[in-house]
Amino acid sequence: MNTLLFLFNSIMMGVGLAMDAFCVSAANGLRCPRMTGKQVLCISSVFAFFQFIMPLIGYICVHTILEYFTAFGRFIPWIALILLFYIGGKMLMEGIHSTDNDENNTSGFPTVSELIIQGIATSIDALSVGFTIAGLTIASALLEAGIIAVVTLAICVVGVHLGKAFGTGLKKHANILGGCILIFIGLEIFISSFM
Repeated sequence: MNTLLFLFNSIMMGVGLAMDAFCVSAANGLRCPRMTGKQVLCISSVFAFFQFIMPLIGYICVHTILEYFTAFGRFIPWIALILLFYIGGKMLMEGIHSTDNDENNTSGFPTVSELIIQGIATSIDALSVGFTIAGLTIASALLEAGIIAVVTLAICVVGVHLGKAFGTGLKKHANILGGCILIFIGLEIFISSFM
């Protein structure tokens, strides 16, 4: 019974943590509706990796440098806001400055640095999960982080495909909408941290 409860809690934690990554994945799909299956998996894997590693970093911090991690915690919403504003603003400007002749294809695929920034921005709040899993053994913490990553991967694949479906119809307005979504997510993370 405890195993089932652990699995259920881990899956629910994964779903909750993956919602920001889902929205950013959808924005990437909007931006690049002709993305290949390999590119969809690449984007989803980046988000899954960061959702896997961040709770473990939090776990390590709790067991080593707790007081420094606690002080760092208040900067998390600011970091997410700045990173998502940067990427969202860049997408917004690309959408505004694009011409009618521009085609949304794989050239709209995010760069490696953009993907890393998106991955960090959407998973930085998962650092605090380290507090909730601090009582677990390292094996259990790794298992929970792995479940969170698998859930994130699946949710992000769905998000990218949804974005692609809408992006095909939106054409050049997809970058504008995608940029606005990223800026909104940054604001949501920032504002919700004070509530």
